[in-house]
Amino acid sequence: MLDFLLFWGVIIALAAMFLSAAIRIVQEYERGVIFRLGRFVGARGPGLFFIIPIIERMEKVDLRVITADVPTQEAITRDNVTVKVNAVIYFRVVDPGQAVLKVVDHIRATSQLAQTTLRSVLGQSELDELLAQRDQINQRLQKIIDEGTEPWGVKVTLVEVRDVELPQSLQRAMAAQAAAERERRAKIIHADGEYQAAQKLTDAAEIIAQQPGAMQLRYLQTLTEIASERSNTVVFPVPVDLVQNIMDRLFTPPKQDEAAKPAAK
Repeated sequence: MLDFLLFWGVIIALAAMFLSAAIRIVQEYERGVIFRLGRFVGARGPGLFFIIPIIERMEKVDLRVITADVPTQEAITRDNVTVKVNAVIYFRVVDPGQAVLKVVDHIRATSQLAQTTLRSVLGQSELDELLAQRDQINQRLQKIIDEGTEPWGVKVTLVEVRDVELPQSLQRAMAAQAAAERERRAKIIHADGEYQAAQKLTDAAEIIAQQPGAMQLRYLQTLTEIASERSNTVVFPVPVDLVQNIMDRLFTPPKQDEAAKPAAK
């Protein structure tokens, strides 16, 4: 009886070990790549399935988007400026079988490819393009890296250049250039304002010249602008024509009547 129980106990233990080795559970965001006697037979999952122990082997591949930092890369741009640039890359596995068969470590391989591509693109771009047209740089990086990772079953969805570090001397030169540009714009705006003001004054003078009474109304309006509530001084503008007439009469000698002159003897 004891031998009988021991026999069945061994059988049950072996069955439990067989089932534990045969049962595989793959999450929704994973796929199981199956090898049978070393040959690739396909990808399974998600869910519960069985494999043949010893004969079959499974490797799990994560299908979620992976975010990898591209370390700071130092390069010389096309216009001979030394810059340091870092970036971030987003990619995911679209073909689990190729990601296992074609490359040893698809995450590390994609990161290394991104570093070399970043240096290459920087060497082909100018500094102004890197600073002002960063979207185009990102698109070029994404396209080149995606073409390199396509045989691995990896899809690069986005590449973003995060920081561009410039030499201190170049930063000072760019700051001086920006200050000069702001000063130039300020002078142009001031000159344009002077031109518009002069043009408006010319139009106003033409209108007042057509209606002399408008000048008197302008004088009265000026009184309201220069007077204050607590001031006892009354300012009354005098027309320039009136002053000119008075000055002419005061300083111009009177003409003698020829008829009143005595006849010469």
